[in-house]
Amino acid sequence: MDGDGAQGGDGADQRKRGSKRTIDWRRTDEGPSTAAEEAAPAAPMEVEPAANADEEEAGPKMSGLWSRLGWAVVRAIYPGLQDFQRTRLEEMGFGPFLRLDELTPDVAVIQPLKERWDPECHAFLLPWRHMIPKLEDVVRITGLRVDGQAVTGVTYTSYQEMVERLLGLEVTRERSSLVPRMRLQASLGVADARHQTGEGQAEYMARLTAYARAALAEEEGAAADRNLRRFLILVIGKLILGTRGDPVSFRCLSLLEDLTQVGSYAWGAAFLAHLFDSLGTSSKETGVAGFFPLLQVWAYYHLPSLGRGVPRDERSLRRQVTLIHDALDTVPFGHVQWTPCVGEDDATQPWVERGRPYFGRDIWLHCFNTVVPLHHRLVARTLGLHQAVVEFPTRQRLWERLGRSFRGIQQVTDWTVRVRGQLDDWERRGKEVVSEATSDEDYFRAYARRYGAQVYKGTRRPLDPEGRISSVEGILHSTIQQRDDLQAVVDQLRAELDRAQQMVGGASSSREDPGRSFFEGQLASAAARAEDALA
Repeated sequence: MDGDGAQGGDGADQRKRGSKRTIDWRRTDEGPSTAAEEAAPAAPMEVEPAANADEEEAGPKMSGLWSRLGWAVVRAIYPGLQDFQRTRLEEMGFGPFLRLDELTPDVAVIQPLKERWDPECHAFLLPWRHMIPKLEDVVRITGLRVDGQAVTGVTYTSYQEMVERLLGLEVTRERSSLVPRMRLQASLGVADARHQTGEGQAEYMARLTAYARAALAEEEGAAADRNLRRFLILVIGKLILGTRGDPVSFRCLSLLEDLTQVGSYAWGAAFLAHLFDSLGTSSKETGVAGFFPLLQVWAYYHLPSLGRGVPRDERSLRRQVTLIHDALDTVPFGHVQWTPCVGEDDATQPWVERGRPYFGRDIWLHCFNTVVPLHHRLVARTLGLHQAVVEFPTRQRLWERLGRSFRGIQQVTDWTVRVRGQLDDWERRGKEVVSEATSDEDYFRAYARRYGAQVYKGTRRPLDPEGRISSVEGILHSTIQQRDDLQAVVDQLRAELDRAQQMVGGASSSREDPGRSFFEGQLASAAARAEDALA
């Protein structure tokens, strides 16, 4: 699975409100989520005021993640739909995503992570090892489906006829796959998506919902189908597979023609492919494409010791970005949560169970002209396995790549033919990741030799081109992990000894029952050997 696929459209990130550690789901018949009350927001990271307020500093700007389309607009339109429309969206699998709570963008976390992304292996390069957002992370955090048919098909030179026929919208630029956002919002009754002077958030949302309800069809039929497609294009083309500018992409419109089949596609896998493509852009570009909370909440789950903050202005943001950069260099290996969802009750999230056959596998991800590999074998630790030494992926252009700015002006391309081998891999559910390694030590050495210079590039730590520092750190972490494993064995043997003693409790003494004495002796001997090894 080594190599890099064709890559396409850019994305923008959506402004969120409210500071939360996780994103929660609400039932369609419930009111606003109370998760913000249940989970207290983390304290802002400490910042230092600048000495000179007039001094210009280079660095990311808060506007880098502020989208002109707010998540609030989609949240306002959704309750404005008729009950039968919301039921259809639930059946398609978009219900959990559309009930997500809003989240304040944490640029201070997202931007340093983006700068650690390696487009060759499609993974973050961190001092201790690779880390990768996975299909399981997508389905647990967003609720989007990661199983089923790949999001792929034909891309066209012009979408004019399709847009006019399926959406009833006029296309002024024939050779384009984009439509102005405001025109799409106007077709849903919410052209004016701005706060009015003195208007509170609740009043604003109620006004937009009333506008949408008045403009949308009340009964099933062709008009209701058009409304639903317009709403889906707004959700998919702007939030899930978002563009970086104002326009909304139409490239998935062909999959919305038959509304009964929309729910059969793996939109969550397409989103992950889109995210990987966005992370591969220049580090000078702040933000990531599409639905940014996935990456943000992923970091909160797996790297809880990083902390988070809500910058008050761009100067404090730059300070926080620096703090997170430093934290990524020094966070202890033992503080990484490789399996944060172990023990969770998945009964309330059936979409997780449906996606399980795709978890823990090397697999190609598809989103039309964006086809990228998910190298799960680089993060076997997330499966509870020791990380074996593997061949680190390198970029290979297996076919001609389209330009990053995907505007529908390329030749008509059938991606089910162009990338047939990668599509077959998806349909076979990729390749299961296994590991026979008994220690991470060899992996740490190989990782340090391969990525030593890249891991510390741009940081204030000493440059380690041959990986000596990180290799020693890795071996230390591996030794600590082996000690923890041995301690677990000792605890298990002690527990078995206690259970054995309880089972034979009240029976005859060891002199009258040689079997009991032998059994206890064997367990005690095994526990002693484990403790000797631990020492």
